[in-house]
Amino acid sequence: MRTDALSFEDVSKAYSGVPVLTGIGARIEPGTFVAIAGENGAGKSTLLKIIAGITDADAGEVRRGDDIVPANTVAAHAAGIALVPQELEPLRDLTIYENLFLAHESSTLGFLKRGEMIAKAKELLTRFGLDLDPKTKAGSLSVGNLQLLEIMKAVASGADFLLLDEPTSSLSEHEVERLFVILDQLREEGIAALFTTHKMPEIRRLADRVVVLRDGRLILDSPIDDVTDHRIVTAMIGRELGDMFPDLVPPSDETVLEVKGVPIKPGVEAVDLTVRAGEIVGLAGLVGAGRTEFLETIFGARRRHAGEILVDGAAVRPNSITDAIAHRVALIPEERKTSGLVLTLNIVDNATLSAIPEVSRLGFMYQARRRSRVREVMERLNLRYRALRQPVSTLSGGNQQKVVIGRWLIGHSRVLLLDEPTRGVDVGARSEIYRIITELAESGAAIVMASSDMNEIIGLCHRVLVVSDGEIAGELSYEETHRPDAQERIFSFASSYVDDAETTED
Repeated sequence: MRTDALSFEDVSKAYSGVPVLTGIGARIEPGTFVAIAGENGAGKSTLLKIIAGITDADAGEVRRGDDIVPANTVAAHAAGIALVPQELEPLRDLTIYENLFLAHESSTLGFLKRGEMIAKAKELLTRFGLDLDPKTKAGSLSVGNLQLLEIMKAVASGADFLLLDEPTSSLSEHEVERLFVILDQLREEGIAALFTTHKMPEIRRLADRVVVLRDGRLILDSPIDDVTDHRIVTAMIGRELGDMFPDLVPPSDETVLEVKGVPIKPGVEAVDLTVRAGEIVGLAGLVGAGRTEFLETIFGARRRHAGEILVDGAAVRPNSITDAIAHRVALIPEERKTSGLVLTLNIVDNATLSAIPEVSRLGFMYQARRRSRVREVMERLNLRYRALRQPVSTLSGGNQQKVVIGRWLIGHSRVLLLDEPTRGVDVGARSEIYRIITELAESGAAIVMASSDMNEIIGLCHRVLVVSDGEIAGELSYEETHRPDAQERIFSFASSYVDDAETTED
């Protein structure tokens, strides 16, 4: 393992004349973890790709010690640098050991030494605390184990400097903590890391230093103990953040959504829920509690086993997304890239997918009306884009989420079902999405929001329901969620309910 530092100096990059990075430089010592913070579009991923040799810089250089690292992946690998991308890319039809030693296979006279690779893979799995058979197909692994597989692959190739792009974006809380324990172990072994994340607690948990980029420029480079969260956020967005959550306006007495006797899955107690106009109801709970299933059941995307759902007093037909949309029910799904957007389509096409009747007649599109309506809604949402014909795949995560939300505003939705609405969204865009949600509530929408972010649940909701194993384990009013022990009470509801259920089964 090398003992020299990695540094990059005066790194600049532009696409089509638009600067993405301008004069970026930093130095990372062995065994040091450095967080790169910044809003989406700040240049974080581009910097990682340049260091990894995937993308050429227009200016500047990367060094390992005194040696310049040429701009290609072979040279980067020889310098001990490995990138673990946000979008995991294992070969799912190959086994764990085949993935680990891909392009670095053990062989003699052209014949693979499979036994040797399997033995080495077992050692790595033990080192990472994973009780897995090396001959298991990668496609059968959980997302958390796939993330660890990518890190193991980098370590197996001899890398001692890891570039981690949003390493926890798809992981559960348990998987995140397991990943952190392993990263701590790698740091003690002398491995260094440069990682990106949107989550301040993760920066505090992992980083020795924090580097902040804004609009492609280096704004802050500081030891983590010498800087406050407020200073980091202000450096990221270029302005004082103020209160993250807008003030909530009390809801009206008008009932919009009624869920009566609907079990989330067979064999569990039925759920009842009433949501008023202007009310934001939060769904809290542990991973796998049933929050997503509940929202999908209301929307008709998941089978409703019994009960009824009414919007403004009118019954919604079971298991019918079409009928839910006709009753102006909208779902913003957790996975926007796979379930919320068609990435190959542009902004206009994505934004009008559920509002075709409003912008067409007798099968003909009113293109001018369509563009005008989309432009009006996207300006309201403060969408950052170059042109309405721009593919949504080129937008940042926060702006992609605004397109998903905007689609339902075009249809004048009455009920909004939000599943992890700020997942993978930077702090600046997150604040804007909170503003949008509260404004929609003020306009009379009834909102049900599932979130794993406890501050989000407490700061944005009029009341909170705790979901556990498909049932409502407890409810907290607005006053109760703003008590100092609110988070403890929510976790207590979720965990004690699970424990009680397990005791009953035993």
